[in-house]
Amino acid sequence: VTKVPIVVGAVLFDLVVGDPKCRPNIEMGYKACELANNTELKQGNYGAGCGATVGKIRGPQYAMKGGIGSYSVKLPNGLVVSALIAVNALGDVYENGKIIAGVLDDSKTKVLNTYEIMKNGVTKGGFNIDNTTIGIVATNAKLTKAECKKVSQVAHNGYAKTIFPIHTPHDGDTIFTMATGEIETDMTLLSSIATEVVEKSVINAIKNANSVKNIPAYKDIICE
Repeated sequence: VTKVPIVVGAVLFDLVVGDPKCRPNIEMGYKACELANNTELKQGNYGAGCGATVGKIRGPQYAMKGGIGSYSVKLPNGLVVSALIAVNALGDVYENGKIIAGVLDDSKTKVLNTYEIMKNGVTKGGFNIDNTTIGIVATNAKLTKAECKKVSQVAHNGYAKTIFPIHTPHDGDTIFTMATGEIETDMTLLSSIATEVVEKSVINAIKNANSVKNIPAYKDIICE
């Protein structure tokens, strides 16, 4: 829909929502710094979640609203593991095995099943849309660079528990891990917690999202 400037780092593609020629400027960056705080957690239609959508196998006109979500776990020994995830996926989002957001039917009142649609050979242009679920795991554990990479790898299980299909050729799914190096911990435990916080962050992103124009959100659709 538009030319995309080369950027450093990882981004999600949301330019089919809103004005595709809109670009951040100095004033917007300054305003973001002014509004930043460490007491209020905004989820849903904020930051990278503003134009995020999910369930795009039938094209963007039958997608639902994605968003940005977060979740944290703190153990008695002081270990903290948190995630912040921007959910912009080709597939559907699940909670406890039930679809809570995804591809819509023609009336846009009922959620269908992307995997079943794919098995029937129907795509309707969905494969021509770029998608990325992207996020970060942050912890106060003592980790090496290699251990951070391992946490990121295992944390992708959180994606797999909540989004399906996931890790497709049409998704740039990415997780970064950062550690402040304060607490010794077991890597198996830490990686397992990372999976949990990523999973719940994805769900929080969907449940906190609001509709944008003609894109319905979880709050608008009853998923049977």
